[in-house]
Order: sequence, then C-alpha cells, then structure tokens
Amino acid sequence: MSRCVLESSREKHCFSKSVADVIIMAAGSSSMRILIKGGRVVNDDVTQEADVYIENGLIQQVGRDLMIPGGAKVIDASGKLVIPGGIDSSVHLQQTFMNANTQDDFYTGTKAALLGGSTMVIAHVLPERGASLLEEFEKIRAHADAEACCDYALHVGVTWWGPKVRREMQVLVGEKGVNSFQMFMAYKDVLMLKDSELYQAMHSCKDIGAVARVHAENGELVHEGTKEALDLGISGPEGMEISRPEELEAEATHRAITIANRAHCPVYLVNVSSVSAADVIAAARMQDKVVHAETTLAHSALSGMHYYHQDWAHAAAHVIAPPLRLDPNTPDCLMGLLGNDIINVVASDHRAFNTKQKAMGKEDFTKIPHGAAGVEDRMSVIWERGVVAGKMDENRFVAVTSSNAAKIYNLYPRKGRIVPGADADVVVWDPDASRTISASSQAQGGDFNLYEGQRCHGVPLVTISRGRLVCENGVFTCAQGSGRFYPMRSFPDFLYKKMVQREKTQRLRGVDRAPYSGDVAAVTNSIRKESATPEGDVPMRASTRHSGVRDLHESSFSLSGAQVDDHIPKRSSARILAPPGGRSSGIW
Repeated sequence: MSRCVLESSREKHCFSKSVADVIIMAAGSSSMRILIKGGRVVNDDVTQEADVYIENGLIQQVGRDLMIPGGAKVIDASGKLVIPGGIDSSVHLQQTFMNANTQDDFYTGTKAALLGGSTMVIAHVLPERGASLLEEFEKIRAHADAEACCDYALHVGVTWWGPKVRREMQVLVGEKGVNSFQMFMAYKDVLMLKDSELYQAMHSCKDIGAVARVHAENGELVHEGTKEALDLGISGPEGMEISRPEELEAEATHRAITIANRAHCPVYLVNVSSVSAADVIAAARMQDKVVHAETTLAHSALSGMHYYHQDWAHAAAHVIAPPLRLDPNTPDCLMGLLGNDIINVVASDHRAFNTKQKAMGKEDFTKIPHGAAGVEDRMSVIWERGVVAGKMDENRFVAVTSSNAAKIYNLYPRKGRIVPGADADVVVWDPDASRTISASSQAQGGDFNLYEGQRCHGVPLVTISRGRLVCENGVFTCAQGSGRFYPMRSFPDFLYKKMVQREKTQRLRGVDRAPYSGDVAAVTNSIRKESATPEGDVPMRASTRHSGVRDLHESSFSLSGAQVDDHIPKRSSARILAPPGGRSSGIW
C-alpha cells in the first residue's frame, strides 16, 4: 500500500505544499465522499486493479480493501477503467477571431469538455496588436470565473513586441498564475512576430520560466501564396490548402527550433499538422534539443480531401490553420507519432463557428474563420483511432490526453495522475461501449461536426471534477461558475530541468589570454574620394579607344549610314603575314 501512496521522490516533492494551499483547493469542492470500486486504475506508466476513495476534493486512497468512513457514494467500476480526467491544452472560448465570435463561452465549452471526459481546459487570451496583455487577461479571467464548470488555466498570446510586453509577461508569471505564452509565425500583420521579436520573446520566456508555445508556418510565404491563389481565381476552401503547403510548416518549424536553441529556451510546437514538420521535430530531438509538440484532434483524424468536397459548407467547416493535409496517410502517421512520443500531446484546439459565420468567406477563402469544434469528442476519437486501432495502449492514451499536458504545464501530479493527494479529477471509462457522433446531439457549439456519423468506442460513464460528481451516464449536474482558475507555476521540470543543467555545464566563456602587445596597423580609407559616386547613381564606364580598333560594346549603326570611326584615316590595303588559322598550302 505504501508504494501506491507516493510512487516517487518527485511526487513527494510536488506534494510538499503548505496546508493552506490544500485548504484553498478544497474550499470550492464538495464534501461528498465517493468510492470507485472494482475498476482498473490507469496512469501513464502503470495499470493496476484498485479502488479509489475521494473526499474533500482530493484522492485520499488508492488500493484494495480500503478502510473508509461510512456514507460514501459507491460507484461500481467493474470491467471499466478509472483514468485521470482529460486536460485539453488548447481551447478557444468566448473569443473574437477573424471578425467572428466563437459559438462557445466558458459555460458551454467547459460543459462539453466534462461530458466528453476532460476535467480541465487551458484557454487562450489573444490581445490585439498594441493592446495590454494584462488587461485582456483580466477581462477573460472575469468571464471564465463566472461561467466555467471545471478547472481552467489561460495561455496568453504575445501578438506584438516591446518593453511593455516584456514587463507584462513578468507580471503574468510572477503574480497571475500564467506560465505559457503563445507566439505566431503566421497571420502576417495580425498576430505574426518577426524572427528577432520571436527570439526576444523566447529569451524572456527562458528568464521567467514560461512555456514558449509556437504556431509555426512561414507567414510571409503564406501571404504570397494566398495572393497567387486568388489571382488564379481560386476562392473556395481549397485555397486554404493550396496557399499553405506543408513545406511552409516544416521550414517554420525548423526556424522556430533554431531560434529557441539560440535563446536557450525550450520550445513547444503547436498544431503540428504534417509529417514533414514532425520529421523536423524528431530530428531536433535526436540532436538533443529541448523540443516538445502538440497536434490537434482534427489533424490526427482527418485528411485535406474535405476541402475539395462539392458542398461548399462542408468544405468550409474543415478550414483550420494549418490546413488538413491532402496525403491520406498523414492522420495515421500523426497518431503513430503520438503513440511513440515524438508528438507529446493531442488537443482539440476547439474554436467553434457555425455555417453562417463560415459563409463570410463564400467568395474569398481568406475570410473564412479558422476553427472547428472538438472539445467534446477529443477523448472518444483518440481512443477509437489510437487504442482500438493499435497505435497506442491505454497508458499512452492517458499520457497524450492528460498526463503529458500536466507535466508540461507544471500541474503534475496534482493533475493528470490518480494517486493519493492529487485533485479528484477522475473518469470512469467504458472501453467497450460505443457512441455515434452527431452535431444534433452535441453539447458544444456549432451546427457542424467534423466527425459526423463516426462510431467511437470508449465512453465516459462518470466524470468527477475536483471531487464533484458532474456527469453520470450522460446526465450533467454541474452548476455554472463552479469551476476554478488553476494557477500554473513557472519552470516546469519536464521542460526546464535539462535546460538548467546545460546552462551550468555549457556556459559560453571567452578565452583567458594575455593581451596583444605588438604593433597595430593604422586605419586608412582605401576608397579614393574622386572615385566615390552618390548613392543610387550608376558610374558610367569610361570609353577606351585604341587606334584602329572599334569598341565592340558600342553601336556602330547609324540611320544616315555614317560610322563612328569615319574620321579615322584608313589604309588602302594591308598585307597579312600570318592570317588567323595559319597559311593555306593547298591549291583550290
């Protein structure tokens, strides 16, 4: 039993929080006692037959034949899996993007997450260029506190650069519980940072211990490709895929990794959509660079052939960035890379729009809002396409949907693990039950579902969020605003431990040598003043004329028939002693 209580020294370290911290976390939780009995507890590294006892919003015991107080609600999990609640590390709620408001606010979005088996979401704050990061954070935080049903955290976008942004990043990390910033290499003139700005932002992330999230596409060439597609008369959704080929993602991925390496900052690539980009990430990790990656549900399940569907609304519903890829093997490859830990996390990147909003771009694909719903379907689709298809086992499923995100954002093992002392975010998962996905029955926003009609095995029967029974057999029983903002601590070991050690052992040092004491040459200006020409002027080539030779670079043609060398006296005849090619001795 003692082995189950604390499995590693790292977990002991993480649990050495003050009593006050535990009291604060439990204050918003129900005092309900819950015993989950007879299930198989699945963590990212081990599966065991065990019961789970929950009280005061925390997991109190994990094991067999537990001694528990009376009055506990007993949930029979025989033949079922007991897994950590999912952590969806990229959702867009209550956001305006490309002139359209998302269909989900923090209530409907977190409700859909809980129904799908995710007990925590990390949403985005995207300030406009020139706007205050702090002010936008506080605005979104106020909306979320009033509406969220589950625990949530916030990424903050670095959409422009300057001393003010640097200062506000420090405040957000030091005082506001933010530990991740999203930067864009795409969306020119809207969200995109130049390479020098990206370097400075990453350098700041390294100094304050934040996660540098990067959306990698070559924004300049995407901009040019978009103009070329429109000039060719391509205005439909297929223009999205044509103007943003995967080589532009691969190039930007390599550039982002290079910039991060120069800034000595761990980098986290988001929305990885292609095998080309994944190959760059794999090569960088083989070179021992600190690189982690996240793909999305859509990219790991769907191909770009949907952009060529005859129904415009169907094609437009699939417009996301980067676009889905035409190669039909790409989704399986990305799922395999998730199974093999080349890609670490799969998020929904949930940004729900309806068909009417997508139709703003009915004559110009650049005006179709980028985004699709998926927060409700993420867990089931990954189980079907990952575990059922043999791409990963149940432990790896827990890793890519929960535990790895918890480690990367410094939430582990309070989140992402079933162990005594962790938050009681638990899902009873039925691996054999199935459901058919449909927009008509979904809780998430939007009138279209990318996975319409797909039958998925793997269904969350019971969802427990911070000790509260919020979903049972499809019945939602959670109050609006009962979720809590979860502050994330800086310098997560999963990213920074290796980097900190490298800073100690690989610090750049100059050579300690005696100063040079010899002669030093005087500095002279080797360019004569008379040869200097004003900037922008093209110096004229001096005309060099040798006696009897015409300058062949000059034209000798004149409309009057006169030649430029008519004034030079000519000999009547000339005897050639050695003609070109030698003398001829033959008789012709």
